[in-house]
Amino acid sequence: MGMLDAAADRIGRGETVEFRPAGDSMVPLIHSGQRVRVAPVAPALVGPGSGRLELLPLGVEHAAEMALVLGDPVLHEFIGGAPLPAGALRERYARLAAGSADPAVVWCNWVLRLRGDGPLVGTVQATVTPDRDTAELAWVIGTRWQGRGFATEAARTVTAWLASLPIGLLVAHVHPDHHASAAVAAACGFAPTPHREDGEIRWEHRPPAPPVTGVRRPGGHRRVQA
Repeated sequence: MGMLDAAADRIGRGETVEFRPAGDSMVPLIHSGQRVRVAPVAPALVGPGSGRLELLPLGVEHAAEMALVLGDPVLHEFIGGAPLPAGALRERYARLAAGSADPAVVWCNWVLRLRGDGPLVGTVQATVTPDRDTAELAWVIGTRWQGRGFATEAARTVTAWLASLPIGLLVAHVHPDHHASAAVAAACGFAPTPHREDGEIRWEHRPPAPPVTGVRRPGGHRRVQA
């Protein structure tokens, strides 16, 4: 069993683990040799709401199914762009999974799957800039799955995780005519501001500072504290 496997096993038993990882296995979260502390999951922060969704780290293996989920041209009226075929989406997902070229920015991307081996229904993402104490959220749900509260459930999950890190300022950009997305933002505690970017309204949320604790990223990624 490797060092990280052993640490994961101890965390799973409820222990808090400290170690100095080697190599680049945990980049971009930490640097090789930097002492880190990983604590067990806080159950109250995992899967708020109905828990109908699994948030899975986005990968190229999701491209074919997501090409169908995002294939409705009407879906892109507000989010921009156009439906991509599976091959092009696979290339895009490979770039996203590789992470940001800017070491000051962390890309977090998940696909949303209905629990119980259900279908994929959409995506949620967070672009985190730790030095600025800021993260920007975005979400999209396939047309046939809209109106069921999935966007709110996923966005609340990621909002809670970001607040627990903690990240001091959460941002979302919503088209002024996209009332459903505005409702999602409001349900997550965001409020509209006078600022606009590319025709979209900037919404902001400043979550209260949480108690110090270790939590798990949606989709099974652990928080790592320096």
